[in-house]
Amino acid sequence: MNDLLTFADSDLLAERAGWLQALAGERRLSENTLEAYERDTRQFLTFLTGHIGGPAAIRDIRELRPADLRAFLAFRRKQGSGPRSLGRHLAGLRSFLRHLEKRGLVNAAGAGAIRSPKQPKSLPKPLSGSQALTIVSNEAQMHEEPWIAARDAAVLTLLYGCGLRISEALDLTPADFGNKTTALRITGKGNKTRLVPLLPAVAEAVATYIKLCPYHLEEAEPLFRGARGGKLQPAIIQREMQRLRSALGLPDSATPHALRHSFATHLLGGGGDLRTIQELLGHTSLSTTQVYTGVDAARLLDVYDRAHPRASSPAVNQDR
Repeated sequence: MNDLLTFADSDLLAERAGWLQALAGERRLSENTLEAYERDTRQFLTFLTGHIGGPAAIRDIRELRPADLRAFLAFRRKQGSGPRSLGRHLAGLRSFLRHLEKRGLVNAAGAGAIRSPKQPKSLPKPLSGSQALTIVSNEAQMHEEPWIAARDAAVLTLLYGCGLRISEALDLTPADFGNKTTALRITGKGNKTRLVPLLPAVAEAVATYIKLCPYHLEEAEPLFRGARGGKLQPAIIQREMQRLRSALGLPDSATPHALRHSFATHLLGGGGDLRTIQELLGHTSLSTTQVYTGVDAARLLDVYDRAHPRASSPAVNQDR
C-alpha cells in the first residue's frame, strides 16, 4: 500500500479496491481481465500524478476533462500500446468512473464522450477439422498419467465441441453434468448466461476424465483439477497445447482459443446461421460473430451462386 500511496491517496485507493472487488464478485470477470483493469487504472493514476503534480485524490478524478483522458491515451500510445490495449485502457477507466459515479463521487460523462480507438480487423485463425479432431483425441495428449491425459482431452473437447472459452470450461463443476444433461448452462463475459448443447462425444470425454480422476469431485467444486488437486489453471492447458503443436507440427496459431474459433467456423461451414452461432458463443453483438463470415467467405459465395435464382443471370451481370 505504501508504494500505491505515491500515486493516489488512501480514499481513492479504497474506492478502487472496492471497484475491483465488485468486478470479481458481482460481475465475475475473468482473472486476466481483473489483472488488466488493475494495471490499467494503476498506470492511469501514475500518469495523473505526474499530470497534476502530486498523488491523485477523488477531487482530481471529479475534475477530469476529456482532454486529460485523451492525454493519458496519447501517453500510452507513445509507450507502445496498440489500439486493442488502448481500447481496454479506456474501458477500464470508464468502468472505474461509473463505479465512482454510482457512489455519488464524480460525473463519468467525460469518459463517455471519448471515442474508443478504431480496432484493426483481424480474422480468427481456426484449425482444420482434422487438426481439431486430432488435438482433442485422448491418444494425442502428451502426459504419461492417464487421468491427466483424459483431463486435457476433456478440456480441449469442450473448447472445440461447445465453443467455450478456456475460463468457462475450467469454471464447470460436476453438477453441470448431472442428470444426463444434454446442454450446459454457461456463464460467460458480463455475467451473461447461455445454453450450449452437450454433444455425446463431449459428454463421453468428460465422463472418461471423471472416471479416472483420483480426487473426490464435490458437486459444486471445480470439475477439472491440477496434479495436486487444486483448480486447474489455464496456463497448464496452454502449455500442453504448446507441446501438442510441436509434436503434431501445427502452426503457432493453434492455441486453445483457436479451438473456439474452429467451433464457430466449422458450424458456419456446415450451414449454421450467424444468430445461432452468436448465441452459442455468447457474443453480445452480432457484429462480433460476423468476423467468421470473412473466414468462410468462399463458402458463402458458393452458396449464393448455387442458391440465388438470378446469381448467374445475364441481366445481373449487365447491371454490374
